[in-house]
Amino acid sequence: MTDTPADPDAQTLARRYRAVLDAEMAQLVQASEDSGAARQTVELDQQSVGRLSRMDALQGQAMAAALEVRRRGRRARIVAALHRMETGEFGYCVDCGGFIGLPRLDVDPTAARCGDCKG
Repeated sequence: MTDTPADPDAQTLARRYRAVLDAEMAQLVQASEDSGAARQTVELDQQSVGRLSRMDALQGQAMAAALEVRRRGRRARIVAALHRMETGEFGYCVDCGGFIGLPRLDVDPTAARCGDCKG
């Protein structure tokens, strides 16, 4: 996308989206802390848990681990967006330097590329 005079500056964009990103980061950290027990190793004691219950517990553990991987990825994108705010590059494409656009940032404030460069 091309840079136009109507495009907001990075400081204005940072003010608009920082609270959103901070709140999402806090939610992700809390969710990771809350789900820690679900990701722990499943005990394979046949006396206390039946075979199907163990299989269900293993499936739950795998799902919790996969969800944590997704949370970590999202947290990394938030950290990168916060870094772009600090360096004055937030809201502008890391590839072409053009304005990403408010509609795209409203959907995902961590967006680092404009629609043209994202492909």
